[in-house]
Amino acid sequence: QMELEALRSIYEGDLCFRELSPVSFQYRIGESGDPKAFLIEVSWPETYPQTAPVISMDAFFNNTISSAVKQSILDKLMVEVEANLGTAMTYTLFEYAKDNKEVFMENQPVNTVTSVSNSIATGTPDVPASKKKDKKEQLSKTQKRKLADKTDNKGELPRGWNWVDVIK
Repeated sequence: QMELEALRSIYEGDLCFRELSPVSFQYRIGESGDPKAFLIEVSWPETYPQTAPVISMDAFFNNTISSAVKQSILDKLMVEVEANLGTAMTYTLFEYAKDNKEVFMENQPVNTVTSVSNSIATGTPDVPASKKKDKKEQLSKTQKRKLADKTDNKGELPRGWNWVDVIK
């Protein structure tokens, strides 16, 4: 109960932290646009902290991470769990993951994420963009002259050009 209150007060206002239930928490390591960001889910069993918490990386957010990298992260986190067994360790696990994010994700290829985003982006055809270029309106010489006569040398309309005469 004390650890739950401590987590709520520590991560209050932190967008990376999410409490799924009183015994289950998620924490996003890295920024949401970062290709090396990942999400850790920690659940407490009935006998926590005497037994290890359940650590999962099965969230949809982690779909771009290879299974080998996920297993490597879980293995490193389990070593940290073994070292802290018997104490409240959820905050410690989240901070350990934040501190070692680069080490955890060093074997993750970055181009996996870009290929996913490219396949999504190619769903829209490029034809409408080329039509927009063709629709550019061309002004005649007289239209350009009239436009230039209305404006000053900087291309701005004179002060009061759209004022209405109140007396009339």
